[in-house]
Amino acid sequence: MMEDTLTYHLKHIRHYYGQKKVLDIDDLEIRSGSITGLMGPNGSGKSTLLKILAFALKPTKGRIFYKGREESGFSPEVRLRVTLLTQKPYLLKRTVYDNIIYGLKIRNDHHNLEERVKAALSKVGLDFQTFSHRKWHQLSGGEAQRVALAARLILKPEVLLLDEPVASVDTKSAELIRKAALNARDDWGTTLVIASHDLQWLYSITENQVSIFSGKIFPTGVETIITGPFEKTGGHRFVKKTANGQTLLLKAPGQNEENALIRKKNIRIESLDQPFTEGINRLSGHISAMLLEKESNQVLVTVPVQDLSFVLKLTPDQIRSLGLYPGKSVTLGFFPDDVEWF
Repeated sequence: MMEDTLTYHLKHIRHYYGQKKVLDIDDLEIRSGSITGLMGPNGSGKSTLLKILAFALKPTKGRIFYKGREESGFSPEVRLRVTLLTQKPYLLKRTVYDNIIYGLKIRNDHHNLEERVKAALSKVGLDFQTFSHRKWHQLSGGEAQRVALAARLILKPEVLLLDEPVASVDTKSAELIRKAALNARDDWGTTLVIASHDLQWLYSITENQVSIFSGKIFPTGVETIITGPFEKTGGHRFVKKTANGQTLLLKAPGQNEENALIRKKNIRIESLDQPFTEGINRLSGHISAMLLEKESNQVLVTVPVQDLSFVLKLTPDQIRSLGLYPGKSVTLGFFPDDVEWF
C-alpha cells in the first residue's frame, strides 16, 4: 500500500507506564477515509493507542507517519486536524453553545458561529433552541456525549477518534452517534477509529476491525486468546484446563511467550456429517452471540467455554446447514498445532 493512501502508519511503537509495557506494535496502517474498530479487554492498550493517534501522547519508542510525513507526539499542526472523543465527555462549565464553539475560538475562527452550531447539534439529534443555552450540568449522559461529539464535528476533522462512545448512553444516543460518525466520513472523508466493547454496535459501523491484547495488535479482528496457567506435559505439549474441567492440549510456546492465540479460521464446529478426527481438542459450550460482519457478509459466532471465549467465522450457508442459533449447544474443535504463541 502506498504511503499517500494512508492516514496513519505506525512503526515499531512501544509505550511504557513505568516499567510496564502497554503497547507493542510493530506495524499498523490505517487507510484514509476508513472506519476501523478497536477491540480488546480493559487494560489491553486501546485508550493509550487512541491518545497516541490523537498526538496527545508521545510513545516511548517508535515512529508515527501521518499522511506520509513523520510526526512527533504533541505536534501542534496535526493536532488541529485530529480530534479524540473520550468515554467520559469533558465539558467546560459553560453553556452547550460555548462548549461547541470552544475549538473554533482556539483557531480564531469566528465566522457564522450560530449557523455552524445549529448544524453541529442537528448532526447529533439535538435541537438548537432547546439545548444551546443549557448549562453543562443540565444534560443527561447521552446528551453530554452528543454535545461533546458536536464540539468535534464542528471542526470538520480529518480524523475522528472515539473511545467507548456508547458505553454509558441510551439506545437512541448510540444510534445518533453512529449516524453522525458515518456522516462525517461520507461528507468530509473523515477517517474514523473507534474503540468499543459493544461488538454489535461496533460491527454496525466499522469496515475493518483490529484486536488488541496485552498491547499487541491482531489485524484480523477479534480472535480467541488463551491465558495461563498452563501445565507442562511430555512430548512438547502444554495443557490448559477450563473452570469446568475441560482440557485443552497446546503445542509448546517459544521463549518468553506467555499467551496462546487460536484464529477464527482454525476453529471448527462438529456436525453429525463431519465428526471430529483423533488428536483434535474438543470443547462443549453454548452459542452466546452471532454478529453479521457487513464487509465480508459472514457471521461471527461466539461460544463461551467457562473462563474462555471462542470466536469463529462462518458463512450464512454454514449457519443454516448446521442449524445454529444463540443458545444452541455445540462442540468446538481445534488442533494443538493450530495455536500461535505470543
